[in-house]
Amino acid sequence: MTDHNSSNMSTQESDEQGQFALLKKRRFLPYFLTQALGAFNDNVYKNALLLFVAFGTFSSMTSDGSGMDKNLINNLAAGLFILPFFIFSPLAGQFADKYEKSQLIRKIKLFEIGVMALACFAIWQESIMGMILLLFAMGTQSAFFGPVKFSILPQHLRSDELVGGNALVETGTFLAILLGTILAGYLVDATDAKVTVSISVMVFAVLGYLACRSIPKGEAPSPELKINWNPATELIDVWKRTLDNRSVYLSIMAISWFWFMGASYLTQFPNFAKDVLQGNAQVVTLLLTLFSIGIALGSLLCERLSGRKIELGIVPIGSLGMSVFGIDLFFAVPETTVADIGAVAFIQNPDNWRLMADLLLLSISSGLFIVPLNALIQERSDEKERAQVIAASNVFGALFMVASALFAILFLSVLELTIPEYFCVLAIMNLVVAGYIYAQVPEFVLRFYIWMLSHTMYRVNHKNLENLPDEGAAVIVANHVSFVDALLIAGACRRPLRFVMDKPIYESKGLNWFFKLAKTIPITSERRDPEAYQAAMNQVSDALANGEVVCIFPEGRLTRDGEIDTFRRGIELIIERNPVPVLPVALRGLWGSFFSHGNGAALASPPKRFWSKVDIWAGDLVAAEQVSAPLLESKVKDLRGDLA
Repeated sequence: MTDHNSSNMSTQESDEQGQFALLKKRRFLPYFLTQALGAFNDNVYKNALLLFVAFGTFSSMTSDGSGMDKNLINNLAAGLFILPFFIFSPLAGQFADKYEKSQLIRKIKLFEIGVMALACFAIWQESIMGMILLLFAMGTQSAFFGPVKFSILPQHLRSDELVGGNALVETGTFLAILLGTILAGYLVDATDAKVTVSISVMVFAVLGYLACRSIPKGEAPSPELKINWNPATELIDVWKRTLDNRSVYLSIMAISWFWFMGASYLTQFPNFAKDVLQGNAQVVTLLLTLFSIGIALGSLLCERLSGRKIELGIVPIGSLGMSVFGIDLFFAVPETTVADIGAVAFIQNPDNWRLMADLLLLSISSGLFIVPLNALIQERSDEKERAQVIAASNVFGALFMVASALFAILFLSVLELTIPEYFCVLAIMNLVVAGYIYAQVPEFVLRFYIWMLSHTMYRVNHKNLENLPDEGAAVIVANHVSFVDALLIAGACRRPLRFVMDKPIYESKGLNWFFKLAKTIPITSERRDPEAYQAAMNQVSDALANGEVVCIFPEGRLTRDGEIDTFRRGIELIIERNPVPVLPVALRGLWGSFFSHGNGAALASPPKRFWSKVDIWAGDLVAAEQVSAPLLESKVKDLRGDLA
């Protein structure tokens, strides 16, 4: 059953259930288990290989050429695993758009079973080079799974489940990385490591295949797609098309930067624990555990903080936390350490608590950063080429991970920075990258201000806003109570809105930049400035012609007594030019707040209360042919009732 069929679950049922309820759904659980088992098995195999090399487990290691430098083997293994993402991701994206996804996943998981069977043979033959070469095959399997893994989510989940679904995926992935790494250590340390590792990778590969057999169908969005077998030209073509959607393009860059940061930290943890913290292997595992659990917690927090919609306002919070706690991590490194300290002793030492808190909070911030971006790409990409866009994102993510290794060589080997200094440089670089992205896509900053307002001064409840169409042009009309009405409505609606605003307010010093950022449409009365009035009406018409949602306050000014004033005929003129449906919305609970005229002039005295309850109630859509100013005024009054 696809997402179109699954949408018949009532909104009330959705409201009563959180993201963990998805783990009970056939449209999500088999998919979740498949991707988690895949990530888990990748890390069991990869880390077992590295441990075989590190500890010289095989008696025949020098006979097959693996007497080479261990660092060279580690780098070769990492390179061979990531290389397929450059070669095969563009092709994988096309396959995921052209073919039915559940069958495609089954074929990919069967391929994994074949690779693991060959890996078992290599393990029994004690062929380190054979195991290394099979990492290329594992990377190929992961490269083909990536695009279908993320592009199938919007087909099985509703829009209000997309953030929670992505949060669970990120949680499952990072916990699988952690558990796979830990299990590899136990398996290699066993009496007969060849047997334990071989059995484990085969069992988990088979379990992954069995789980994927229950994934519901994901219909092919572009069955007519002609496959371009040249990965370079395909990547360029997709990238050119993505550039037209600036928010998606820069979200891909932001996700790639996340992988740059993540790879930088994870790669340095062993040396950081050993050389800086004077810890043993247990401390390395502790750092990895804190990092993985933090990302899982941050991912799961996204649904609660975002109100189950794709809330870009928490992305700046995440990026700011990554920098703040990353910089503080530099200052948190203890001046004195105990040599060869274990995890328990490390945790018990109060000198290490600030460092552990910084690492945990940094990774929580990373989870807040990555989940909304993944959901945004899934929602805003063209359905017919969604997997190809995700494949392009995977290529750039791999490229940034390679770049992170080069940066580490530059800063740590050439410039001879310490690892804590390098972590501080990363945090400062993150501020620069985030600033650039937010300057290019102001929607992130705008949503940040909206989110902060609606989570500090007000508690916003909304009702029936799902009546706003998912796509296509529409107009929202609302009563005008305060200077933050537009922000609160924008924060409650899942679609971007264009607001019509009184021109003198639009031109206010200190706020004009913000109104321009929000693409607000300034308007004045036709009698006062006919040209400005006509220009505003043309902008409204153009926005509706482009399928956007426009919000207006037909009273034309803030209420002075808390009552709803007469709706002006401007709304009728707008609908005459562009016959689109109108959604009446009532604001309740704002009268008497700091931003209203309820206690004298608005903004004239300090706020008297925070966390005030505000209701935003929507009615039924009014068809264009029924629209009149008096009718809409009556509907808004009925929705508001006696609560101003």
